[in-house]
Amino acid sequence: MHIRNPIEWGLDQMRLAAAGVEVVGRGVEHPGADARMRRPVVRRMAAADLIGVLAAGWHDFAARRTDVIFLCVVYPAIGLVLGHMAAREQMVPLLFPLASGFALVGPFAAVGLNEMSRRREMGTDTGWRDAFGVLRSPSIGAILLLGLLLTEILVIWLLAAHLIYNLTLGPQSPASMTAFVNDIFTTSAGRALIVVGVGVGFLFAAVAMAISVVAFPLLLDRDVGLATAMETSVRAVLANPGAMACWGLIVAGALVVGSIPLFVGLVVVLPVLGHATWHLYRRLVVPG
Repeated sequence: MHIRNPIEWGLDQMRLAAAGVEVVGRGVEHPGADARMRRPVVRRMAAADLIGVLAAGWHDFAARRTDVIFLCVVYPAIGLVLGHMAAREQMVPLLFPLASGFALVGPFAAVGLNEMSRRREMGTDTGWRDAFGVLRSPSIGAILLLGLLLTEILVIWLLAAHLIYNLTLGPQSPASMTAFVNDIFTTSAGRALIVVGVGVGFLFAAVAMAISVVAFPLLLDRDVGLATAMETSVRAVLANPGAMACWGLIVAGALVVGSIPLFVGLVVVLPVLGHATWHLYRRLVVPG
């Protein structure tokens, strides 16, 4: 008997995702009139509740640490590759936008971890294979569409960041990383780059979080359709502006800390945040 390794298993599961393409159109709209009557109910939460959310995420991570690290090591690897490409192509100014871009696509990257937390909540023993259960979800079409939307937001953010650099410190590429850092903190153009870049980046992050913070867990939990999932996510953010602002700061700060040592820290940061997102969803949306 041939024992498949995780890569082979993943490839087999990816074939199942092909079936999801057929239901993409169905995933955009509500499954039916009955589903419209079961509009998810959003509840309020305090910023202090985020401590419990993070603690629950840590417990899920600790329960299957080896499996989760295997799943998440790909994201720091991607970050290293992108960073190397940017440096080699003399696009150093895009290194920070690339690093911060993890926050934009993070909810999609964490959907497998959401599934593991969901199964653990049900009392099922989970392993790395269970993360691929997402591919068999009735909502796989909607999940893929929302992931594509977040990816498009990331691409637009990178284009905007490049434009901001050209209008401030550019359009010439910096001579070196040292020269780039020096220009940022010692010139008026560099300070303008910081102010405008952070402001525009905040807008992109706010939009991405608003439409996805509970959308992916909701799609895993209920077959509600993409439109309802995104609308529920926006309602959850609007009903809890303080808590959601704190959550955004926590995510941004954790990603910065995890990215500093050559993205290696993301091996821990990403799974903890991914698991915590499931528990955040449980706090914000009344069980159906």
